[in-house]
Amino acid sequence: MHHFHYRGEDLYCEEVPISALADEVGTPFYLYSHATLTRHFRVFDEAFQEVPHLICFAVKANANLAILRLFATMGGGADVVSGGELFRALHAGIPPERIVFAGVGKHREEMREALKADILMFNAESSQELRLLNQVAGEMGTVARVAVRVNPDVDPKTHPYISTGLKKTKFGIDISIALEEYQLAQTLSHIAIVGVHTHIGSQITDVSPFVDSLTRIAELIHELRTRGIDIRYLDVGGGLGIPYGDETPPHPTEMARAVIPILKDLGCTILFEPGRVIVGNAGILVTRVLYTKRTPTKDFVIVDAGMNDLIRPSLYGSYHAIQPVRRQEGRQRLTVDVVGPICESGDFLAKDREIAMVEPGELLAVMSAGAYGFTMASNYNARPRAAEVLVKGDRHFLIRARERYEDLIRGEVVPDDL
Repeated sequence: MHHFHYRGEDLYCEEVPISALADEVGTPFYLYSHATLTRHFRVFDEAFQEVPHLICFAVKANANLAILRLFATMGGGADVVSGGELFRALHAGIPPERIVFAGVGKHREEMREALKADILMFNAESSQELRLLNQVAGEMGTVARVAVRVNPDVDPKTHPYISTGLKKTKFGIDISIALEEYQLAQTLSHIAIVGVHTHIGSQITDVSPFVDSLTRIAELIHELRTRGIDIRYLDVGGGLGIPYGDETPPHPTEMARAVIPILKDLGCTILFEPGRVIVGNAGILVTRVLYTKRTPTKDFVIVDAGMNDLIRPSLYGSYHAIQPVRRQEGRQRLTVDVVGPICESGDFLAKDREIAMVEPGELLAVMSAGAYGFTMASNYNARPRAAEVLVKGDRHFLIRARERYEDLIRGEVVPDDL
């Protein structure tokens, strides 16, 4: 459910007409619904109320400070994968005891920053990382709390690029050698083993991979305890999908019914890392039609948002519904490619999509763009990144100003002898 809806012929976000926002802030821009964000967070949180748990929002999905602050006020934490995400989470007011640090490529300075902040725990992904973390913690005279990320070799049945739980991926420790890694961690004097972490992928639309994965992880936890390793936290990752088109992913309560029987007797605090399922359908990308173009073989709608603003269609072939901001009855329907201004043939928001004919100057809404939208944006073709706007009831807030040309060259220096 989301709060983007038509009133008459005009598309609204909550109580605000989207066309009015476009006139004020220009296009393209990302638009988020406060009511949708809060509802999705609460639904996920309440689905797992039977077990002690913490929602650590996946910052990579949407890192805007206002959105992170909103989740912090609701009792949420953060799943971060870089020093920059850690900085953003702390700056947004998320308490460090609600932050977990994942990722296969943590470097020494990022470890220092996280240890200095005293985060809840690191999700370690390799033997070398464990040894370096132990060394850094020793140099700082402290102990790093750690969960080892275990790869259960479960197929999440999603796009290969966002599958992370198979043997061939770069993520985690294969479950067949997980005991060895935990035994190594036990020998490291500045490592405190506190948990197990697993994450099998993203945009998962079936509960069975979660059940298979957590069944294997539960067996591992029992085995670790028989060896005297006390596991207090089980971080089950994220990955629950959303409907972009005709998908029918499980509701969080359905996922809860399937996995709580596995989790409830483990004696662990359960950490969840939802991202897309909370923010995906809470945001859209608003873009303006620049031109329409007909060739002998194809019709195009050229808009002012491109792959630098929303790369998912180009990168994954992902589907995003596209709706007019103002509907007009009786218009001819055409099959078109909706493309942007970037100098790449891969710059498209939709291919072979049937839409009502549009004219230059009209607005389109690219739906389900709240996750992996702005966070994956770039300045390719020297394009300033888009603005971000949050609507709450009948009020709206500019939560990120559109970049200016001056922002594009900040930090660059031309040597005097050139």
